[in-house]
Order: sequence, then structure tokens, then C-alpha cells
Amino acid sequence: MKLPRRTFLHLAAGAATLPAISSFARAQSYPTRLVRIIVPFAAGGALDVIVRVIANRLSETWHVPVVVENRLGAGGNIGSEAVARSNPDGYTILCNGPAIGLNQYLFNRLPYDPIRDFAPVSLLSSFPNVMTVPKESPANSVAEFIDIARLKAGKISYAIPGVGTTQHLAGELFKRMTGVEMTAVPYRDASFMNDLFVGRVDLMFGVAGLMLEQHRTGRLRALGVTSSKRFPLASELPTIAESGVPGFDVSSWFAFWLPAKISPDILRKLNADFVAVLADPSIQAKVEQLFYLPISSTPEEVSALLKSDMEKWSVVIKEAGIKLE
Repeated sequence: MKLPRRTFLHLAAGAATLPAISSFARAQSYPTRLVRIIVPFAAGGALDVIVRVIANRLSETWHVPVVVENRLGAGGNIGSEAVARSNPDGYTILCNGPAIGLNQYLFNRLPYDPIRDFAPVSLLSSFPNVMTVPKESPANSVAEFIDIARLKAGKISYAIPGVGTTQHLAGELFKRMTGVEMTAVPYRDASFMNDLFVGRVDLMFGVAGLMLEQHRTGRLRALGVTSSKRFPLASELPTIAESGVPGFDVSSWFAFWLPAKISPDILRKLNADFVAVLADPSIQAKVEQLFYLPISSTPEEVSALLKSDMEKWSVVIKEAGIKLE
């Protein structure tokens, strides 16, 4: 039987909308089973604690288990690759920072493309590093430290928790912008704190949560924050930029990603859910206790931030000759 043309066109149009309706329906019912959030760093650290706070709230909201899985190794590459290669169904989420993009300049090859293989969801937090010296240091300000470092002519050392970390890059940028000579001393564990306490190293651009606690107890002396603006959780500290190094800016952050081929409807739902969680005052208070500034965003803002960091740091990494195996 031959269908009338109008009837045929109506049926064809209805069939064409089925995939879109199906995708929307899946997004509305998502999630229906366990969700994994992969953190490519060690358990017990500040980021791990924060992500577990977020995961617990999402579990309450979604009524399904949300578990945090620590996948360490290769500067975060192992955990990032696991998400890039996972099924793009929204059940495997990555939490990472600038390393997801900067590692392509540090390693000879990456097992993923930081732009092509991921779909950003939302920012989680932002925070500065803190320029910190031993309490017995003669430097009481960034300007005094620069003067002392110039007089010591290359005899200044600064601790880094790993080659290519933002703490390392902050030191390299400081060297470039001030002209002082400093030697990076890499550590494999937290023993850098003991050396900083007793003055075996002269300086560290440490993460805010670790440095501010020691500064406020008087065990170390914080000279300034690396971000372009003062850190709201330690507003008494000046920025390095306002302390004699105009334009200095090293702002760290963490964000959530999904595999690139994720359904746009699920991506939108996940973004809305993360934004809602991070707007909760009780969640914000828990994040701020660890000296991270909770901040959500659009996927586009995450993408723009990553690309900006990649453009900026690729030059510093290349000129400093920093490489990882």
C-alpha cells in the first residue's frame, strides 16, 4: 500500500527525531548505576579529600554510588588516559588540573590529545601557590628576597614536589621575570617540608593549603601569592605581581572532564549538577577549609582556561628545557 505523501513526510519527520528524544530521555534518567570519578593523584591529599566531598553529595543527589578512584602514574597521564579511552556514557569522570594539557610539552608523547579526547564539564576550584621561605630567612618580602638572591649569584635553591609541576613552573617563571638565578631541587615525597623548615632550601612556591597552614603557625614565612589577584582565603598576603614583579601570574585550578564523544544532553546535565553542588554553602565551606576556592563554570570556560595555560607554559617549558621520561 502506498502512503499518501503528507503521511509519509509526517512519519519520516517523527522518525528523525527519535535519536534526539532517546538521548534526552537517557540524560533525564542519568545516572542509573555506579559512577566513577578518577583522580590521577594520591589518596589523602587535599584534592582527593575535596573530590570525595563532591562525590558524596552527588551520590545523595543521584541516589547511586559515586566512588573516587585514584589512578596514579606518569604525571597524571595514566588516570587521564583511562577516562579518554572509557565508554562515553557519563559513568567515568576525570578530575585533573593544568597537567592534562601541559604534559604534552613535558613528555615525548602523550597517550591522549588534551583537546580532542576530552569534553570539559566544569571547574571545581582555583588556588594560588604561595612563595614561602624558612622562618629564619632574612627576606621579609618578595623585594627583599630578590635583592638577596641577586647578591648570592646562583646559590639560591627552591624545592619542588616534582619536575614539571606548577610549583616548578612558578619558579622558572620567577627566574625569567626577575633575572635571579635559582636551582630547582626535586623531591619524591613530602621531605621537602623538613628541608624548608631548617633552611636546607631557600624557597618554595608551595600549594596554598600546605604553605598557609605552616605560615600561620609560624613555622614558615609566606611572602606572597602567585595569582594575579589576592587570594580571598589569605587576603593579607600581597601578590608577587604587586610586590615588584608586574605581570607575574601562576594560578592553579582543577576541573572535571568526560570522554569527548559524550552525549551533549548528559554533558549539560552533569554541568548543571556540578554547578548546583558547588553553589551549596556547606560544600563551599568544606572546600575552603583546605584553602581551595570553590568555583564552577561552563564547559567553554574550562576549555578556554586550558588553552590559555597551554599557550603560556609551553614557552616556559621549552626555554627551561624541562622534560619528563
